[in-house]
Amino acid sequence: MNLSALRTAGKPALARILALLETDPDDPDLVALLDEAYVAPTAQVIGLTGPPGVGKSTLAGALITSYRKAGKTIAVIAIDPSSKRTGGALLGDRTRLRTDPDDQGIFVRSMAARDQLGGLADITFAAMVLMRALYDVVLIETVGVGQSETDIALAADTVIFCVQPGSGDALQFMKAGIVEIPDIVVVTKGDLGRAATRARGDVKGALGLTEQRGNGQGWELPVLIVSANAAEGIEALMASAADHGTWLQADGRLAEKRAAQARAWTEAAIKERWGREGLKRLTRTPVMPDTAKTPFQALAECARQL
Repeated sequence: MNLSALRTAGKPALARILALLETDPDDPDLVALLDEAYVAPTAQVIGLTGPPGVGKSTLAGALITSYRKAGKTIAVIAIDPSSKRTGGALLGDRTRLRTDPDDQGIFVRSMAARDQLGGLADITFAAMVLMRALYDVVLIETVGVGQSETDIALAADTVIFCVQPGSGDALQFMKAGIVEIPDIVVVTKGDLGRAATRARGDVKGALGLTEQRGNGQGWELPVLIVSANAAEGIEALMASAADHGTWLQADGRLAEKRAAQARAWTEAAIKERWGREGLKRLTRTPVMPDTAKTPFQALAECARQL
């Protein structure tokens, strides 16, 4: 199946492809489809991260509704903790997102974090690449485990970090591993009023004590307050995400970022499968953007060499 046929076939076909990705990622037809998708991106990829209980799923639901009202199609990868017995997703985040199953413009997939503390299993990148070629927006909601959430930056174009009022989450910004993650900071549960306003001030204060990522490059890190339940602040968040997407498009920043993500994924995938000896093959296996090869071709070539 090629990309055009997959678009026509709709959500059931995409679900079958993603199942194949989990069971037989080296299937030649699947690799060819991923190759085609990699060079035909259409979506902005947004990562939604933050500590457990901060309200990521509620915010994801509000964003789905608002993007659909704006006429945009959206795919969601909801990363959940994994079962030690089966390796599957434990919580099934898809069940917590209220969406219309008949709406062909929405696709939600729960994926297990497996043994990745950062919340992104190796197949998440491949699934994102596929969805990125099919939808207008791809939203990745991570499992929520604190500083190890930095892996989201290896898959998303725009990272939204969520902070909950009154929880002390703002103090996480004092740690370099957290402050390097976000492109946008969101204080959730804005209906708490003063507590949300204070949390926003705490975040801005913490950011003032650190060197913000993006300084000197023209992007100022926004700190917003939203109330997903009341649908307040969602349009402002979407506007900030769109602004960041526009900023990335300038001066080749987006292409550079995605190429770096592809290199990092290829290196990690080879190391996971074949260890250090396999990783050495990277010196013989061209990886994007050095040649026209996609990361999936590079991985397949390394498999043939080994």
